[in-house]
Amino acid sequence: MITEAQFEAEIYQIIKNAIREDVGEGDHSTLACIPSKIMGKAKLLVKDQGIVAGVSFAQKVFHYVDPDLKTEILIQDGEKVAYGDIAFYVSGSSQSILQAERLVLNAMQRMSAIATKTRAFMGLLEGTKAKVLDTRKTTPGFRACEKWAVKIGGGENHRFALYDMIMLKDNHIDFAGGITKAIQKTQAYLKANHKDLKIIVEARNLQEIEEILQNEGVYRILIDNFDYEDTRKAVELIGDRCQTESSGGINEKTIRAYADCGVDFISSGALTHSVYNMDLSLKAI
Repeated sequence: MITEAQFEAEIYQIIKNAIREDVGEGDHSTLACIPSKIMGKAKLLVKDQGIVAGVSFAQKVFHYVDPDLKTEILIQDGEKVAYGDIAFYVSGSSQSILQAERLVLNAMQRMSAIATKTRAFMGLLEGTKAKVLDTRKTTPGFRACEKWAVKIGGGENHRFALYDMIMLKDNHIDFAGGITKAIQKTQAYLKANHKDLKIIVEARNLQEIEEILQNEGVYRILIDNFDYEDTRKAVELIGDRCQTESSGGINEKTIRAYADCGVDFISSGALTHSVYNMDLSLKAI
C-alpha cells in the first residue's frame, strides 16, 4: 500500500489541480463585487442524512486557498449527520471562502456518499469475519479522496493503483499463457527488479483455484464471479494457505451471503462508482 507521505502528496495534487481548474486566473464573479478587505463567515449545512466525510479535506482546501482562513469543526469525519446539522464554520476573507466553496462541496458531497454506502455495507457484514474493500473503479484524478472516504466509512482500501500491488486477472493470465506461467513470470520480475509486492491471483473456477494453490508466494486468491456454493467450496480448498476475496457484481442484496461463505474480504466497485451525492451547502452567515 502507499505510504502516508504518498497519500498526502496525492491529496495536495487533487487540491492544486482542482483550484487551477476552477479558479484559473481569478474568480472574477467574486473579485468584481467583494472587496478584498471584507471578512465573512459561512457554515457547512447538511441537507441530507448519512455519514459525513471530507471535513478534514475541506480544512486542507481552505488552508491551500488562504492559510488565514479559520475553521470551527462541529462534526468530525465518520459521524452520523441529519438534515439541518452544521458540520463546521469557516471564517476569514470572503473572497477566499468563495474561491474554496465549490471544491469543498463537490468533494464532501461525494466523499460523504461513499462513506455512507460503505458504512451500510459494513453493517451488513456484522457477525462475520469479512471486511469490505474498495477497487480502482474510482473517479479519475479523485481516487485518493474516494479511498479516504471508504476508510472513513469503516471499510478498507485495496491496492491504491497499479504500482503498489500485483493483481493477476483474467487478461494477464490469458496473455501470459496460463496461471502458473503468469505467477512464475511475476515472481521472476519482482526478483529481478528488487520489488517486494504482494501477489493476488484471480480465479474463474475451482480448477483454477487448485492450480493457483500449486504455486508458492500467492498472498490472496480473488474468487471472482462465483456463486455461493462454489465460493464455499473455494474457501474450503484454500483453507489458511492464503487470504480469500470475493468480487464480481456484489451488492447490498448479496454481500451478506458471500460473507457467510467464510471469505476474508469482499471487494465492491459500487462503493465508489454507484453513489448519489449527499446534499450539502456552504451558506454565508
